[in-house]
Amino acid sequence: MFVPVEKSDDKRENYERLLETLPHYVDTKEPWYTVLANASAILDYFLDEVNWVGFYVSEKGGLYLGPFQGVAACTKILIGHGVCGQAAENKETLIVDDVEAFPGHITCDASSKSEIVVPIMVKKGELFGVLDIDSPKKARFDETDREYLEKVVAVLVDNLT
Repeated sequence: MFVPVEKSDDKRENYERLLETLPHYVDTKEPWYTVLANASAILDYFLDEVNWVGFYVSEKGGLYLGPFQGVAACTKILIGHGVCGQAAENKETLIVDDVEAFPGHITCDASSKSEIVVPIMVKKGELFGVLDIDSPKKARFDETDREYLEKVVAVLVDNLT
C-alpha cells in the first residue's frame, strides 16, 4: 500500500522525496509491468501540472502502451515517430516545450501541450522502452526534470534487469 509522503513546493526537494519513496514500491521479484505500474502511480502523485504519466515498452520494432496514469492513450508508436519514437530511436531524453510545434507529434490527448520522454536502456544499451510524461502547460519540463527523471529511470532499470 502506498503511503503518501508530504510533497514539497521545492521542485528538487520533491524529486528527492520521490527518489526516496520509489525503491519501496518497485521490487526485482515482481514482473516488469508491476514495477512500472507502481512507478507510474508514484510519479503521478509527486509531479505537478501533468496530465499523463506512463510507459511504452519496446517490442517488434515498435513501442507498445504499458502501465500509465491518465486518459486512454495510443497503443502503438513506431520507433522514430512522434516524441516517444524519436527519443527511443536516438536513445536520448527529449523535452518538447510545445508539442504542436514538434514535427510529427502524435496526439493522444489534445490537452497535452508539452512533453518529456526518457528512454529506458537495459543490458548493453538495449532499449526496454520509454517513460513518457505530458503536461497541459507549455514548457512545463526543464533540465531539473531531465536530471531527476533520468535518475528515476536508473532506479527502474535496476529493478527490471
